[in-house]
Amino acid sequence: MKRAAAISLTLFCAVSMMAQGVSWSASSVKEGDLVKVTFTASVPEGLHIYGPGDGYNTTSVRWATPAEPAGPLEAVSEGFDFKGETVYSGKVEFTQKIAAASEDLEATVSFTACDEEGHCGFPEEAVVSVPAAKEKSSRGLWKLILEAILWGLAMLLTPCVFPMVPMTVSFFLKSESSPAAGRRKAFAYGLFIVLLYTLPISVIILLTRLLGGDAVTADIFNWLSTHWLPNLLFFVIFMVFAASFFGAFEITLPSKWTDKADKGSDRKGLAGVFFMALTLVLVSFSCTGPIVGSVLIRSTGGEFWVPMATMLAFSVAFALPFTVLAMFPSLLKKVKSGSWLGSVKVVLGFIEVALGLKFLSVADQTYHWGILDREIYLAIWIVDFTLLGLYLLGKITFKKEEKTEKISLFRFILAGAVFTFVVYMIPGMFGAPLKALSGYLPPLETQDFVIGRQEVREAPSGDAKTITIAHGLQAWPSVESGLEAAAESGKPVFVDVTGYGCVNCREMEERVWSDPEVLGLLRERFEIVALHTDDKAKLPEDQWVRTDGGKVLKDVGRVNSEIARKRFGVNSQPSYIILSPDGEQIAPVRSYNLDIEGFRDYLRSAL
Repeated sequence: MKRAAAISLTLFCAVSMMAQGVSWSASSVKEGDLVKVTFTASVPEGLHIYGPGDGYNTTSVRWATPAEPAGPLEAVSEGFDFKGETVYSGKVEFTQKIAAASEDLEATVSFTACDEEGHCGFPEEAVVSVPAAKEKSSRGLWKLILEAILWGLAMLLTPCVFPMVPMTVSFFLKSESSPAAGRRKAFAYGLFIVLLYTLPISVIILLTRLLGGDAVTADIFNWLSTHWLPNLLFFVIFMVFAASFFGAFEITLPSKWTDKADKGSDRKGLAGVFFMALTLVLVSFSCTGPIVGSVLIRSTGGEFWVPMATMLAFSVAFALPFTVLAMFPSLLKKVKSGSWLGSVKVVLGFIEVALGLKFLSVADQTYHWGILDREIYLAIWIVDFTLLGLYLLGKITFKKEEKTEKISLFRFILAGAVFTFVVYMIPGMFGAPLKALSGYLPPLETQDFVIGRQEVREAPSGDAKTITIAHGLQAWPSVESGLEAAAESGKPVFVDVTGYGCVNCREMEERVWSDPEVLGLLRERFEIVALHTDDKAKLPEDQWVRTDGGKVLKDVGRVNSEIARKRFGVNSQPSYIILSPDGEQIAPVRSYNLDIEGFRDYLRSAL
C-alpha cells in the first residue's frame, strides 16, 4: 500500500514538474469596440491540458482591470477525446473577447496538465502579457480609403461645415474673372483644402517617426477653431457679407488692383482663394477633428503610410463638393441676370446672419462671456428667419430693389418652409431640445428658463462643486473630484471628454443622451466627470500643469486636454471613458456614434 502511494506521489510530482514546461503567450487584435485575445499554449509531448468549461481541470483566464471579459473563453485548436472529456496537446489556442483600451494588459491563465495515464499535477497559474491590440489585419488599405472617402463626403452635412456653403458661393459669386479663370480658381480652392489637411498631417507623422517621440495631438486645430480671435474674425466676415448682400455697400477690389497685369491679378486672386480654404479648414475642424484625430492615433500603431493615404482620400472627398460649388458661380454668368439674382443675394444675407452667430457663440461659450445664451441665440434666429419669410412674400424690400407685385409659386412654398422652421424653433424658447439644431445652438444649460428643469444637487464632500451639463445632469469638473465622489457612492465614473465648441458633442447629448434609459443610467448609476478641452478659463498657479516637454499649461481646457491625452489616450471630442471607483478603466473608449442601443450597452457593460 505504501509502495503504491509512493509511486502515485512520484508520478504526481513528475507531472507537476513537466507542467512547468507548458509555456503561454498571447496576441490581440481590434474587432470593432472589442479586443480579441488569442492565448497560445505549448504543451510538452506526453501531456495534455483541458479546455474551458465547468470541470475540475478546466483552463480559465482571470483578467485585471481595465480589461473586462466580453465573451467566454473558447478553444480554437482541435482537441481529442480522453475518458469522455476533450483535451488538447501540442500547440493549443484559446480565444476570448474583452472590452479594454488599446494598451498592454496582463492575464492570469489557470490550467492543469495531465499525462497519458490520467495522472495530473497541481493546478498551475501563468501570468501572460497581452500586447496592445492592433487593428485586424484584414482591414486593408482600400477599405480604409473607402471609409475615409465616405467620411469626407458625410462631413458636408455636419453643423460646423455646412455654414461654409453659402460663404463659398458668396465668395466666388463676387469673382469677376472669366469662366476659365473661375474654374482655375475653383480647382485651386479644392487643391488648397486637400493640401491644408494632408500636408500638416504628413509632416507630423514624418517628424514623429524620425524623432521617435509620441504623436502630436490632433486637437491643436480644434483649439485654434475655438479661440476668440479667429471666431470673432469669422463672425465679422459673415456679418460684412450679409450687409453687402442687403445692399448696404458693394465689396469690390480697389481699381488699381484690377489694372495690374494678369500675373499680379492671378497672384492676388490665389491669395484670396487660399484664405477661403484656410477659413474652411479651421472652422470645420470641430466636426472633422474626430476622424482626423483617429488617423493621427493610427500613425503610432506601426502603419506608416496608411494614415497619410487615408487622410488624402478624406480631404479629396471633403473638398470635392466645395470645388463644385466654387465652379457654380462662374457658370451662373452664362445665365441672363435679373431680379432673381438680387433675391438670391438677399436670401444668402439672411442665412449668413444666422450662421455667423455660431462663431460668436463658440467664443462666448469657451470664454464664458455670457452674452449669447441659448434663448438670445434662438430669439435672433426666430427674428431673422421671420424677416426672411416676409421678404420672400414681398412684404420687405431693400435698397435698389423693386417691390414684388406677384409672388411665384416657388417663393410661396419657400416662404412656407421658412415660417414652418420658425414655428419649430419657438418651443425652444421654453426649453424644447430642438434636436435638429443640436449642433448649432448653445447648450441647453445656458438657458435661463427651462420647463421641468431639475434642481442642482450639492457636492457630497470636499470643496469641489458640480457643474451643470446637458439635460440638467451634474458633473464633476475633474477626474479627482469624480473619483472622490465615487469612493463615497460606490458608483463607476463616466468621463465625458467634451468641449463648449464641439458640435458633435451637442449632437450626442441631444440625440443619444436624451434617450430615457441612457439619461436614467447617467443620472442614477454614474458619477459624471466633464472635461472641457476648450475652456479658456485661467487656473490659479498651484493648478498649473507642466508637460513632459516643459510647457506650462495655465488654462482649464489645455490641462483637461493634457489629462485626456496622457491618462486616457484620447485627443478628440467627444470621447467617453468609464472608470471604477478606484480609478481603473473598465470599458473601452467610445467616441461619436449616434447608435442609441450601442450607447445603452456601453453603459450597461460597466455595471
